[in-house]
Amino acid sequence: MKTVSLKAALTTAIKAARAAGQVMRKNWYLPKHVNSAEAHDIKLELDVQCQALIEKILAAAFPQIPVLGEEGNTGDTTAEYRWVIDPIDGTVNYFFGMPHAAVSIALQHNAQSVVGVIYDPFTDEIWTTTKGAPTRLNGRIVRVSDRTKIEDCIIAMGFSKSQDNFEKSLPHLIRISRRAKKIRIMGSAALELVYIACGRLDAYVERTINLWDVAAGSLLLENAGGEFYTQPAPHGKMRMCADNGKLRKKLQIGSMLK
Repeated sequence: MKTVSLKAALTTAIKAARAAGQVMRKNWYLPKHVNSAEAHDIKLELDVQCQALIEKILAAAFPQIPVLGEEGNTGDTTAEYRWVIDPIDGTVNYFFGMPHAAVSIALQHNAQSVVGVIYDPFTDEIWTTTKGAPTRLNGRIVRVSDRTKIEDCIIAMGFSKSQDNFEKSLPHLIRISRRAKKIRIMGSAALELVYIACGRLDAYVERTINLWDVAAGSLLLENAGGEFYTQPAPHGKMRMCADNGKLRKKLQIGSMLK
């Protein structure tokens, strides 16, 4: 496949993210059809609709690029280029009426993110970047915080969806909460990553997470000066610690990620 223009891909991803965000806003106060409900997760018909809309817009501009998405894949996702999509990151928040959810779209080249777009339709904030470029929030360049002491920091944590993850994460929640300025459990990995990218949060730790949750946010974070550290987890998932580049070792989360 010939080289893809990152500028064109970014423009298309922004268009797709805004279109899906508009659907989220349009359906905000309407009843939501639940496709499946698990102990700690909900899948909505609207997730499927938003991914289909995103795919349609992406395919119109780049018909040769496959899609790896939370709601299913299209084409050969092992190809040189692929889109990675989370149509509604924070579905449980969205379903329960909490306006903290986002659209996440990444373009990857050889499994490395080269375009990242995250759109929050409730604040009308869009974070954008391409490989080697700065991270922008609504067009303005943003950077991670310069805080170095855990006592001054706001740390986000996630607990995934299994009993094992809960049991292994809770002791670290207690340990870190005794030191940090505040702990936040916000329910949208994409937004937590870009909140670090623009200095609202300082670190975020999660024992098990999917690629589509972090493909865009990891690039946005790194291009804003942060660090995205991962370890492999079962079933193609990953363990992760994201921070402003100054806190990971101080958080001592090694045992948490085992």
